[in-house]
Amino acid sequence: MTSYFLRRLVLLIPTFFGITVVTFAIMHLAPGSPGAMGGVEEGLPTYELMELHREYGLDRPLTTQYLSWVSRVVRLDFGRSLTTLAPVWDVVAERLPVTLALNGISLTLIYVITIPLGLITAARQDSWLDHGAAALVLLLYSFPLVWAAILLLLVFSVQLDWLPLSGIVSTQYDGMPFWSSVPDRLRHLLLPVLCQTYGGLAFMSRYTRSVTLEVIRQDYIRTARAKGLGERRVILRHTLRNALIPIVTLLGTLLPALLTGSVIVEEIFSLPGLGSLFFESVLRRDYTVALALSSVTALATLASLLLMDLVYVWVDPRLHFEDRRS
Repeated sequence: MTSYFLRRLVLLIPTFFGITVVTFAIMHLAPGSPGAMGGVEEGLPTYELMELHREYGLDRPLTTQYLSWVSRVVRLDFGRSLTTLAPVWDVVAERLPVTLALNGISLTLIYVITIPLGLITAARQDSWLDHGAAALVLLLYSFPLVWAAILLLLVFSVQLDWLPLSGIVSTQYDGMPFWSSVPDRLRHLLLPVLCQTYGGLAFMSRYTRSVTLEVIRQDYIRTARAKGLGERRVILRHTLRNALIPIVTLLGTLLPALLTGSVIVEEIFSLPGLGSLFFESVLRRDYTVALALSSVTALATLASLLLMDLVYVWVDPRLHFEDRRS
């Protein structure tokens, strides 16, 4: 397993830099510049405009700009924001906790809810519970994210006034004691987490059910039942672990999907997270911030794919990565 891990780790390096090349080219080939999008260049004479571009380094060829950026990135220096002039790390660190909380809670809920739900509906195939769960999750899956978010805000924030309309904390948050500040944050996160989670719940629960049904039909499950083992033990001891193997494969794709969806969720609920920061940086052509966020997202995705392969060993000891050639 060690040799396989090292090979995969080495392969991540060219993959990561390939992603940065594409992202860098797309960002810089888009029309507009940081000064123009931020209104800084409006009314400036030509010589001042040239000086502004020289200060940003935008007058150099793209290859030179990319190599200069990469040389800083390998030292973990993403530079300064082109619109606020603050260090990029400070800008990202300020927004990171919100996105981590939103996606961490959503990912945990998706797996905690869908795995038991998928197992139960598969064990009781064609029952009223199975059909009811299928109807519910398909109904949820058909709701567009934007429409669902607006509907939840209209009902729970505008009409019922139970939950906050936007933001991550209340205006009086700074004066709250600890036992009041935590519930306040949770109230602000409730609707965003619900929007971030419901689509994944629908998809993962049906996928888990399908995988579990396939495992249940295997010969070794019939053998376990023939030996007189109870249904509960057959499901938890023999079915679950083998069903987890394909479920784990989705972890590498679910995390990027959540990060992408958080852009929409954070914009709708006015959450100061990385998703809204990325959206703002793209609109302002703030290349340094947008490239830093793209790089962090790419690293998180590649790391999740590597972690997914390593988890295979835990869920299926029959796999021996030392013998693999890929």
